[in-house]
Amino acid sequence: MNGTRETQDATGTANPAVIVVGAGPTGLLLAGDLAAAGVPVTLLERRPHGISNLSRALVLHARTLEQLDARGLADDLEAMGQPLDRLRLFARLEVGLDKLPSRYNHLLVLPQYEVERVLERRAVEAGVDFRYESEVTGLTQDADGVTLEVRGPGGGTGTLRAAYVVGADGLHSPVRKAIGLPFPGRSAIRSVVLADVKLAEKPASVLTVNAAGDAFAFIAPFADGYYRVIGWNRAHDVPDSEPLDLEEVKEITRLALGRDYGMHDARWMSRFHSDERQAPTYRVGRVFLAGDAAHVHTPAGGQGMNTGLQDAVNLSWKLAAVIDGRSPEGLLDTYQSERHPIGKAVLRSSGGIVRLAMVKRPWSRAARAVLASFVNAVSPIRDKGIGQITGIGYAYPAPKGSHRAAGRRAPDITLKEGRLYEALREGEFVLIAPAGAQYDAAGVAGRAVVTHWASDRRTTVLVRPDGYVAWAAEEADAGAVRAALGEWGAA
Repeated sequence: MNGTRETQDATGTANPAVIVVGAGPTGLLLAGDLAAAGVPVTLLERRPHGISNLSRALVLHARTLEQLDARGLADDLEAMGQPLDRLRLFARLEVGLDKLPSRYNHLLVLPQYEVERVLERRAVEAGVDFRYESEVTGLTQDADGVTLEVRGPGGGTGTLRAAYVVGADGLHSPVRKAIGLPFPGRSAIRSVVLADVKLAEKPASVLTVNAAGDAFAFIAPFADGYYRVIGWNRAHDVPDSEPLDLEEVKEITRLALGRDYGMHDARWMSRFHSDERQAPTYRVGRVFLAGDAAHVHTPAGGQGMNTGLQDAVNLSWKLAAVIDGRSPEGLLDTYQSERHPIGKAVLRSSGGIVRLAMVKRPWSRAARAVLASFVNAVSPIRDKGIGQITGIGYAYPAPKGSHRAAGRRAPDITLKEGRLYEALREGEFVLIAPAGAQYDAAGVAGRAVVTHWASDRRTTVLVRPDGYVAWAAEEADAGAVRAALGEWGAA
């Protein structure tokens, strides 16, 4: 199927190159990226159009904002959300984000449904074929493609076929089940409560969070005057099906925060359990998993939605390159080798935050206080933790002998032609060349966006479409640049 953007079935009906299952943030970003690259893509969603999934995700981190900036979306989202450059955890640990080496030296408090609206608009404009009220009931694959059995609106059934399928369909992913992958892990927290409420008293901080005794509570604002409350009382462990009322939410909040801020007018309440799970592989043949279908974490650190969006960014350009015939099929294997370890790291860090927050015994709390003071005092440890939570500290594996920059996140470098992340909006590789280097006439033009350092640097850097360094060299000639472009399949 390499080199073929669209095929036809036996009846002459055109098949998309990719079917994405699940119209949450991960699926919307992935489908939008593919369509923007000219790849025919169909997006299946079991919900009716316009029905929000009311997810608990509330935060966009720096690395996600950088990658949305590379799509021209970050400014709109920044205007809608509330930036926060400082967090206090466990009473003693203060996390300052204002020194992050990023244009987005803060986290952005913004509910998931607002993110989805922006991503959906982009996907529609790019030409994604949306199919709502469509549920995957079966899947088979062969050497040439994947066939999905789908139940559509009104209960009618049929099949859809594509070269590749991506399951971004959540914790209970029908795609993951259809390809026979287990989802090992456990329920980390039971009986977590969520509520969207109004408050009679405005909290002093944008984010209010604390744990005390058996209780934990978190409050964050929406732009429409409502607040999202997340709470947990370890002493009240009941099934998800147990009825929830506002008085229980208030009680948990009072236990954890000392007051309930006069909660009233709840427009939505829910009880759920939080799992820690990860699929053993993110690829089986021509089928991929992304987002919550591949990994689920506790809400601690606000990393779930961000990790899924970064999965989409990693996979989309690789699928486009292989479908166009620019890169060999083996490039798709790097999705597993690059994203699976990061999903595992997020599982550890989010779980660690929850366990530290909920320690119960006096000596455990004393140990936590000592640890918090130590982390505050030791900058490298603090910075590494911040880098993991915000996503800017992660790097991908690079071949032995590569330049030290290879595999690392490329910061938003100021270039003669503007900012790097503005250049990445073309959806192509970006070559950063020393000032005066004339690679345009050396078989490079048309294969990458050619830019130049604004400073007097001699390093030549090839940046992947997802904002990570593919290759770099000191004093490189045109031949070395062409070889690097060829190795990565740059158009």
